[in-house]
This record gives sequence, C-alpha cells and structure tokens, in this order.
Amino acid sequence: MTAAFSMRDLVKKYPDFQLGPLNLVLEPGTVLGYIGPNGSGKTTTMHLLMGLIKADDGTAEICGYAQNPDEPVWKADIGYVGDEQVFYEYWSGEKNLEFLSQFYPTWSNPRAAGLAKRFDVPLKKPVRELSKGNRVKLALIGALAHRPRLLLLDEPTSGLDPVVRSEFLDVLFEYMESGETAIFYSTHILSDISRLADELAFIDNGRLKLRRAKDDLTDRWCKISFQLPGNNIRLPGIATQRHEGRDHQVVSFDREMTLRHLGVLGAENVEEHRMGIEEIAVQILKGGDNVADSQS
Repeated sequence: MTAAFSMRDLVKKYPDFQLGPLNLVLEPGTVLGYIGPNGSGKTTTMHLLMGLIKADDGTAEICGYAQNPDEPVWKADIGYVGDEQVFYEYWSGEKNLEFLSQFYPTWSNPRAAGLAKRFDVPLKKPVRELSKGNRVKLALIGALAHRPRLLLLDEPTSGLDPVVRSEFLDVLFEYMESGETAIFYSTHILSDISRLADELAFIDNGRLKLRRAKDDLTDRWCKISFQLPGNNIRLPGIATQRHEGRDHQVVSFDREMTLRHLGVLGAENVEEHRMGIEEIAVQILKGGDNVADSQS
C-alpha cells in the first residue's frame, strides 16, 4: 500500500532557522504524533506537506504523487485542520462548505451533513458568529467530507473544552477504522496524543530527534527508586539520577536493563513507577542528543 506521505532529506531554510533534513514516512492506518516545543518546526513541516511553502532541498510525496505545483492532484488526498480556522467570515458555515466542495471530486454532501448533525454545528449562522468549538468542528467537517487519505492536524484542539476535544477525537477514531487513512497530528495536549497515536516523533530546533511506537516508550521508560550505598553509581539506560545518602531515584529509558543492573549491584527496596507520555516527552526533549541517540 502506498505511503500516506514520504519525505526524503526535506529542508527548509530561513535566516535564523533550518528545518531538516527530514526523513519521514507515514504508512496508511497509522496515527503519528508530532511533538516539540514552540518554534521547533512542526507547523513548517505541515506547510511543506500542504505545498504552502516550497522546500529548499529534498523531495516529498503525498499518497504516491510527487508534490508538483503544476499538477496539484495530490492535494485532493489531504485534509487539514489547524489552530486557526480560515473561512469567509460573513458567509454561513453551509456556504463555506459548498465553496470547499468545488475543489474535491470525492466530496460527499451527505457525509458533510451527517458530521454537521453529529457535531450540532449551526450551519446557517455566519461563521463570524460561531464559537471557537464550532469553528473547529466546521473545519473538521471540511477536512473529512472528501474522505482524504492523509489528515494533517496542527494544534486543532488548542483552547477547546474537554467535551469538544472528546467529540473531536471520537470522530478521528472512526476515521481511522478503514485502515486506509493516516493522521499526522501535532499538539501540545499530550493526553490527546496518548489516546490516539500509534507512534510519536520528537522534533527540536528543526531536527528530528526520535521516532518510536507509543507503547514501546511507555513500556521502556519508568521512574525507579532504590537503596544502595555510594554516591557515584553508574547505571545503564539512565536519563536522570539523583540521590540522598543511600536513597536513589532515577529515570530510566531502558527499564529492563536498568533493573537487571540493579539486581547485579544488590540494590534494596527497588520500586518502579510507570511514566505517562507527557513525562516521557519532557525527558526526551530536555535530555538532548544523549537520550535520543541512545534509543536510535
């Protein structure tokens, strides 16, 4: 099956920032969470995939089509929802969707109407009168009505209440059921990523640091406390370590290896505490190249 997207040595340069070279492939049936601090290159990556900006080097394909601006057939396979929703503000939601439908041969009016009913979006109202939550819902309707094979989400639920976010995620789960579609999802709300994503890619300062299956990260990372005499204890697989007398606390990115070594050293009162995705993400992003490279 053709990849939803593939990037090969993709580079975008600005006077004070460079993204890439990026090498990323997203297969159908996969949700890839894209995690990084503000200014790390997440939105630039999304804009490159949509063709809103041009790469300085490298190549990209969308669903098997080269990103050729003269032959934009590849754009029909993309749906996009960002943190800012751009509509004709004085038009109704219904008229905005009607306008969008002209650009997508596979657009389904019944699907759009079904999503609008499910989300309870007042399509007759001018968009400028819609709440933040209803604007995001309208954007999602516009992104899904043509059944795209690739859905790009760039901080789509920022500022939304938990109920709207939950509705949003429920629709995304259903969207993935066919196994033929893929989602590339950037957000700071890591609880959403934790619920939805299959894999996580971490980016910082324009450079991809690490890509891993979500379950692999939660299986391998943990906090471990133990008792052992000595101040300069060297343990494998450690991201951070602190101690007070015989009491030690470490964060391990290779749980089994660290525990095995503690057994060899004769550590006492060993306790494990599993870590959530948010804690793990913070450790990876602040741990520098040493943590990322050790897991590559």
